[in-house]
Amino acid sequence: MKLKFINQLLALIFITLCSCEEISLEEDGALVPLTVMEDPSIPSIDVNGVKLHAESFGNPSDPLLVVIHGGPGADYRSVLNFKQLASDSMFIVFYDQRGSGLSQRLGKEGFSSVQVYIDELEGVIAHYRQSSSQKVVLAGHSWGAMLATAYVNQNPTRIAGLVLAEPGGLTWPQTETYLERSRQLKLFDESTNDFVYLDQFITGSDHNTLDYKLALSLAGDVTTGDSSPPQYWRYGGICNIASIELAINHPEQLDFTANLSDFQPKVLFAYSELNTAYGLEHAKSVAAPFPTVELIEIMDCGHEMPEFGWDKLYPSVKNYLTEIL
Repeated sequence: MKLKFINQLLALIFITLCSCEEISLEEDGALVPLTVMEDPSIPSIDVNGVKLHAESFGNPSDPLLVVIHGGPGADYRSVLNFKQLASDSMFIVFYDQRGSGLSQRLGKEGFSSVQVYIDELEGVIAHYRQSSSQKVVLAGHSWGAMLATAYVNQNPTRIAGLVLAEPGGLTWPQTETYLERSRQLKLFDESTNDFVYLDQFITGSDHNTLDYKLALSLAGDVTTGDSSPPQYWRYGGICNIASIELAINHPEQLDFTANLSDFQPKVLFAYSELNTAYGLEHAKSVAAPFPTVELIEIMDCGHEMPEFGWDKLYPSVKNYLTEIL
């Protein structure tokens, strides 16, 4: 089915390129959705000199819950179910990280350290927080859960609660081990062949082309128990590549554990039944640096539990927020 779709796509591209009115695949909107830089109608905020796609739901005076998406390079479309908590007296904020989703694109220099992500999260909190007395809770999925922990590690007394959904790890060796189990690229499977075949026709190093090709290459490369890939608007190619290079070249920056013993609120830590690359033992290992953790297994879903397992995740998150706030 996928190969048939790719062939149809290539035929359409061929017909288009051979028409009287030639277009460039590098043009904005030709391969991937526009970002906030090309479409001013997309909701956005400015943080640390970067324009971020962002939205909020609920009463701004309620406790603030910042939801942090995975990746690096994905976006918040797959975690939008968290907005249901706006009906439970929470002020919910979503944002696409720099170079991700519909946010502004940057060169590799824009991802020079993990600190730029932490500072960006600090800027998002500052933008939406109404007063110093307003409680702040972070909820992160996958890489977003790692970033949320990185922020708490630097600010252990400033966050009232923490919801983590399968962070890969809180150190680089821990994360690398999980990635080796969860991403298994097979050289001759259909998804790899499709990507290599398409690369003969769609080439280039611009953001539009790289974002499109990364999304295609990731489509069949994850074995984390989900029946279908998560929804997203647009993947950030440079963001993903630069962040992985950063982790490999500077693994010490991926250690978020030094001050977690100072974080006193209970942490809600969720892992999924069907993601066999994760499991209870890995969850216990990752959660170990926190003083108090509630470990929960979300049944009948895989890694993308905020999207595909929300009906099972939501009650636990709601009860947790009621308890800590």
